[in-house]
Amino acid sequence: MIVAGRVQLNGQVATLGQKADPERDRISVDGQILGQAHRPELLYILLNKPLHYVTTCSDPWGRPTVLDLLPLEYQQSGLHPVGRLDAQSTGALLLTNDGDLTFHLTHPTHSVSKTYEVQVRGKPSMEVLAQWRKGVFLEGRMTRPAQVRAIENRGGNCGNTDLEIVLQEGRKRQIRLVAKSLGHPVLKLHRTHIGPLGLEDSSGRILGLGGCRVLTSSEIEELRHIIEYHDRIENRKEAPV
Repeated sequence: MIVAGRVQLNGQVATLGQKADPERDRISVDGQILGQAHRPELLYILLNKPLHYVTTCSDPWGRPTVLDLLPLEYQQSGLHPVGRLDAQSTGALLLTNDGDLTFHLTHPTHSVSKTYEVQVRGKPSMEVLAQWRKGVFLEGRMTRPAQVRAIENRGGNCGNTDLEIVLQEGRKRQIRLVAKSLGHPVLKLHRTHIGPLGLEDSSGRILGLGGCRVLTSSEIEELRHIIEYHDRIENRKEAPV
């Protein structure tokens, strides 16, 4: 059935050897979705990740994972992180058991923006910042253009520089590798937003490190609108002339 193209995983034709988790992913055969009656209620959690937690569901070396930070009732719901945030970084991380949303948010064609506050060593020149915005050759290919701006000196940074960086891609350790290649290694990295999602709760207060909240229905709808928009753009690119 897989070879014949009859099986789909999260809306895409499955391939032999591909991994799937029935508790998280949407699996269908001939258009019939499997296992719907036994799937848990869909959940969407935004976490303010602290340092030293790995962005996985389990760790072979016994390190604490982001799931350990969640209330117990959420830990039993098949939640998994959407994308990555390395152990030495903090900030906004989305967790969900919605495999379809995960697939679309992490697919490179959807380009959901992510905003970071980053402290780098030293004082990058205007030329360095311009190069960062334009793109840097990294691991065999150029990074996409990025928004990079210096944040007003907050004091106490000992001659280092605070930057706000907005990326439209999520290559592994991208900010750290680019900063190092430009001569200004990262000292601190904190993600403040994933697309429209910020770390504020319903009262406008920022979640403390390790804190989490359930997304509102309007936030979930906004994410779906972003996905649908990018789907339309991609369909136009692929349409025959």
